[in-house]
Amino acid sequence: MNILHLYKDYPPVLGGIENHIKGLAEAQAQRGHQVTVLVTGLDHHTRGSVENGVRVIRAARLAQVASTPLSLSLPRLLRRQRPDITHLHFPYPLGEVSQWLLGRARRTVLSYHSDVVRQAFILRLYAPLLRCVLRRVDRIIAATPQYRDSSRFLQPYRDKCVLIPYGIDLHRFQEADAALVAAIRQRHGSAASGEPGPLLLFVGRLRYYKGLSYLIQAMAHVPATLLVVGSGPMEREWRQLAAATGVADRVHFLGDVEDAALPAYYHAADLFVLPASQRSEAFGIVLVEAMASGTPLISTELGTGTSYVNRHGETGLVVPPRDPQALAAAINELLADDERRQAMGHAARARAEAEFSLPAMVERVLEVYEGVLQTRDQ
Repeated sequence: MNILHLYKDYPPVLGGIENHIKGLAEAQAQRGHQVTVLVTGLDHHTRGSVENGVRVIRAARLAQVASTPLSLSLPRLLRRQRPDITHLHFPYPLGEVSQWLLGRARRTVLSYHSDVVRQAFILRLYAPLLRCVLRRVDRIIAATPQYRDSSRFLQPYRDKCVLIPYGIDLHRFQEADAALVAAIRQRHGSAASGEPGPLLLFVGRLRYYKGLSYLIQAMAHVPATLLVVGSGPMEREWRQLAAATGVADRVHFLGDVEDAALPAYYHAADLFVLPASQRSEAFGIVLVEAMASGTPLISTELGTGTSYVNRHGETGLVVPPRDPQALAAAINELLADDERRQAMGHAARARAEAEFSLPAMVERVLEVYEGVLQTRDQ
């Protein structure tokens, strides 16, 4: 099968969708399919390469507007492709409209990763085109029933949607270097006693919708240390908030850590906290990474897939968004109950193995491709 994935970015650009596409494309290539990824590059030059069996085309970038890279080359490059399947990854308006107008794939599948939340003005302009795109594609993939049912754009096309949860390489997170885990706990132990104290972990891009400000405020009422792994545009503001709140000595901004070291941070943590504040957090792949590591979760109720991943009372706790007091109460509740926290960690790992493996996701996506290819042209 000749497969084309179309989106705005691809690793080494960091992000949940970028990592998802990489894992899916490489797994498809390993199964013998011809896989191309077409994205925008980071400069004014078009470049092509083969990365782990995937042909990656990075089209010259003209500019960036409201987090959306613009490229005059991408539509032209798309026109040259003749795939069996074009797999669109929404939201990326340029890619979706280009496929609608110029794409030559036999069939088109769209993964609906997230509603457009912050760019309300752009959405008002784009909404009619988006509805045309959704009407034209052969199948829409949604990661959870919560997101399919709560998105006003997906509701009219519910019968066209298929549910496929995100999957990751679980084995990568199920084991960790014990010496590195111990070193992380020792390095970030209690300054007063010198003994390692409770560790909380946040992993992700430091963007507004991650809600880290509410967790920082909650730390004023939590006797623990918070490790923040990741970088992004909100880092300076959130560092200042930690200082103003008086918790800077217990909130450690670690930046981006090496991929090989990341599992050790999950294993070192007593709790993983994702305090997301907006629907832009549609699923929370970091929740699955923590679950695979056997780390219990605290997340927020957004009406999206985060509460599908984290089952309240089973794999962790779910609290209202934008509520530092609720976050603090949930964290303290679990830190005070080692037995319950351990049971949730075991349940989290079991759920990850049952629902969120990469091979299962790849198989389900390929079944969607095969299904739409078997339908007759209309």
